[in-house]
Amino acid sequence: MSESLGSAVPLGTAEPPPAPVAEPRPYAAQRVLPLRRPGRWIVSAVVLVLVAQVVHGLATNPFFQWDRFQYWFLRPTILDGLLITLEVTLYSAVSGLLGGILLALARLSRSPVLRAVSWVYIWLFRSVPLIVVLLFLYNFSALYRTLSLGVPFGPAFLTFDESRLATDMVVAVVGLSLNEAAYAAEVVRGGILSVDQGQHEAASALGLPKGYQFTRIVFPQALRSITPNYVNQLIGLIKGTSLVFYVSLLDLFGSVQSMGSTYPGDIVPLLLVATVWYLILTSVVSVVQFYVERYYSRGALRTLPPTPLRRLRTGLRDLRDRARKEAAL
Repeated sequence: MSESLGSAVPLGTAEPPPAPVAEPRPYAAQRVLPLRRPGRWIVSAVVLVLVAQVVHGLATNPFFQWDRFQYWFLRPTILDGLLITLEVTLYSAVSGLLGGILLALARLSRSPVLRAVSWVYIWLFRSVPLIVVLLFLYNFSALYRTLSLGVPFGPAFLTFDESRLATDMVVAVVGLSLNEAAYAAEVVRGGILSVDQGQHEAASALGLPKGYQFTRIVFPQALRSITPNYVNQLIGLIKGTSLVFYVSLLDLFGSVQSMGSTYPGDIVPLLLVATVWYLILTSVVSVVQFYVERYYSRGALRTLPPTPLRRLRTGLRDLRDRARKEAAL
């Protein structure tokens, strides 16, 4: 019996005291070490070096002629062209969006005639390049010298000269609007189809009129999907206005081209002027897009996305708190 209990303590011998157990450190005193990601730091350093090299090349290369860029940037000729670009973009965007909404509704209607006409229109203008549409409209007076309204194959009640009506601005706006409406129609149709079918059924069950259903229930929800896609179209429209130079309208790009022909030594700084102005315009549109998306996301998200200024403040505050914790430890 004693052999089987070889490790047992003999009778009459006191047991040794238990080893002291270290008390755990309080959670406040424990330091949480973040996961090390050396690959991310290496890639970030490489990207920063490349960006610094690009900036250095832009700033020090005399080929860009930044003094001439500064001279041309706010010249009246450039600003006049910029104003024409803004006018053409505004008129074309509004008329193109309205036309796209009508085409989308026709595409979704139960009338086979409206569906067929809408489909053919979208197919045609998405297939033909924009420059071809503009040049065709610019030479439209060679095909039809007069336009009339009346009974088909019958008498005309109103006749007017096409050359007086189709000015350079009208040709540019009409051409861009026709092209923009075809793409906007698909954007709007996709946004309407993205609305849950239960919303349509609930609105119909309440007995609401079709127009009220679309304007107050379906379309506001569809705008969450329409806005980012249509803004892409709007940015493309801003850049597409550079083609109106070929119909004798001196927009921003047309003014740059005209000045480049007059001053061939300033072609590069003039192109940089146009590039910077297009960057400014698209940046303004992107800022507007953010706030429009934020507005229409109410009700769909529990918390609205923070604005860039609030995000910057939060990042600075987190960085300051982290620095204080590091100093305390």
